Amino acid sequence: MAQLIVALDVATADAALALVDRLGASVRWYKVGPVLHVADGPAVVRALKERGKDVFLDLKWHDIPTTVAGAVAAAADAGVALATVHLGGGMAMLRAAVAARPAGLRLVGVGVLTSLDAPAFGEIVGRPVADLADEQRRLVRLGAASGLDGYVAAAAEAGRVRAVAGARAVLVVPGIRRAADGAQDQVRTATPAAAAAAGADFIVVGRPITAAADPRAEAAAIAAEAAA
Repeated sequence: MAQLIVALDVATADAALALVDRLGASVRWYKVGPVLHVADGPAVVRALKERGKDVFLDLKWHDIPTTVAGAVAAAADAGVALATVHLGGGMAMLRAAVAARPAGLRLVGVGVLTSLDAPAFGEIVGRPVADLADEQRRLVRLGAASGLDGYVAAAAEAGRVRAVAGARAVLVVPGIRRAADGAQDQVRTATPAAAAAAGADFIVVGRPITAAADPRAEAAAIAAEAAA
């Protein structure tokens, strides 16, 4: 069964924690991304831990190995349970991140963002791209060789990522939308049920919950679909 991670894609700690308190015991995992982290990140992480929540720090570190290793160690000290590194940072960076990772913190690699389609990714790599799943799989091989714990992937690529990464790898699937939701700026989306069927261990949902009139009811409906 895929676990739900609610993305706290809001601008302030007050807004984030008001949502967390509104959702109450119905949600265990929360994602802190770049916008919130720049504004109030460390305080939000501490407040989430005080509430007994698990934190997914999604900053997609992509820097020189020493810098990324330092960020991993700092995240672990803060009590973060899951964090992202960018697979495009290369083998030396990924190995440094893994070496700095203590028990209790799992690192997952990000390859192709769910906001990109094949032509857009082709612009980045400077060549035509026919199949994004092949690109994702190529990047995952770097992560597998470095010892990462798992990967972030769109549902459509999850099966091929799993084939490379192995059964024990953690798969995090973003871009989750129920059938009635709009895609917004996501390109490769999936329903909660489709993501779970594709092998997701975690599904990440932001605006469909954070912008809902009743976030708790929406979170419960999404979790139910993922469990069905």
